[in-house]
Amino acid sequence: MRTSAAAALQPTAVNAILAEMRALQAQGKSLVSLMRGEPDFRTPPHIVEACNRALCNGRTGYPDNRGEKGFREAIAQKIQRDNGLRFDPATEVLATTGATFGIYAALTAVLSRGDEVLLPDPIYDAYQSPIRLAGGCIRPVSAQICGGRFILTEESLEKAWSPAARVLVLNTPWNPVGTVLRREELISICEFCQRRNLVLISDEIYEAITYDGCEHISPLAAAPALRPACILVNSLSKTYAMTGWRVGYCAGPAPLIQAIFMVLAQSSRGPATFIQDAAAEALTGPQDCVAQMREGYARRREQVISRLDGIPGVRILPPEGGFFAMADVRDLTLPSSEIRKRLMHEHGVVVVHGAAYGPGGEGTLRVSFASGGENLARGLDALREGLIRIAESAQ
Repeated sequence: MRTSAAAALQPTAVNAILAEMRALQAQGKSLVSLMRGEPDFRTPPHIVEACNRALCNGRTGYPDNRGEKGFREAIAQKIQRDNGLRFDPATEVLATTGATFGIYAALTAVLSRGDEVLLPDPIYDAYQSPIRLAGGCIRPVSAQICGGRFILTEESLEKAWSPAARVLVLNTPWNPVGTVLRREELISICEFCQRRNLVLISDEIYEAITYDGCEHISPLAAAPALRPACILVNSLSKTYAMTGWRVGYCAGPAPLIQAIFMVLAQSSRGPATFIQDAAAEALTGPQDCVAQMREGYARRREQVISRLDGIPGVRILPPEGGFFAMADVRDLTLPSSEIRKRLMHEHGVVVVHGAAYGPGGEGTLRVSFASGGENLARGLDALREGLIRIAESAQ
């Protein structure tokens, strides 16, 4: 009996843990979550107002499936302003229903059945199912911790490569590990892609959230020669606190964008017209809100680092970008999944175990500071207490 492509799919780690969390809450257990990557900031008012204006002006019909002209022009303007790259909004830009769909459509457009996709390990686990749905096979690229940050080396990339490899998926700032790839690192990765004739899919959704002088650099800005084989994927979810709006974009060479468009035209057909109008306002309107949210995340980051400092057997890897901090708990000599479960069941705090993001994440925990205030304070208190108790029991 034949099996469908869906048979190989699994829920993401966050969704699986959410189900476990809700079951415990239904039994009356009080839990505080430091798990999800959803900003608790409100969408800035000028963006909401733009959406309301669009609705009042009757912008509720079918959208241009490539994206409304004004939104595509706003995307091209944003990419030139922030990334130093030029894309033709008519042929090289495509509106998508969030970055998740952009990743799926790009993979579907590029892959043939049996093609291999190089995927850093550890990395956001939601990449795996779109690769499988598109007929691809995953080839992990082992990352390593060096100088308090996860890195990808040319040696690890070459070791993972095979003649069947077609795509490398890159995420910078890198979820879950918080690394912001540096220019020299990006040049090395892009040269590898050129040498091995790979398409690079660059997921840049955390680009606006960086710390301590780290700067997001788009791979194409570091290595322009890769332009014929690079697809940039982004969304407004993190930068503008628009997770529920489901709006993003792809940018790349016209032939690849046309192929992605053919996938989109048979599926989502793009975000709602009034949402695209609001998204255009987000990209071209005042950017003070972005800086303010980044400053808020920076304060939370320091709160995480200071509150979890000095726990025996635990070391925080200060994130360079994004809103997740990795706790290195390898010295506790317990599987990260076991530590995660004990923290939830015995200490009432929810985090994600690093092994959920690949074998390279074993021995770590992902701590989210997307949500701040009392939730973060309570969660860090419970996490600190739980890790101290686990460390004591492991001696």
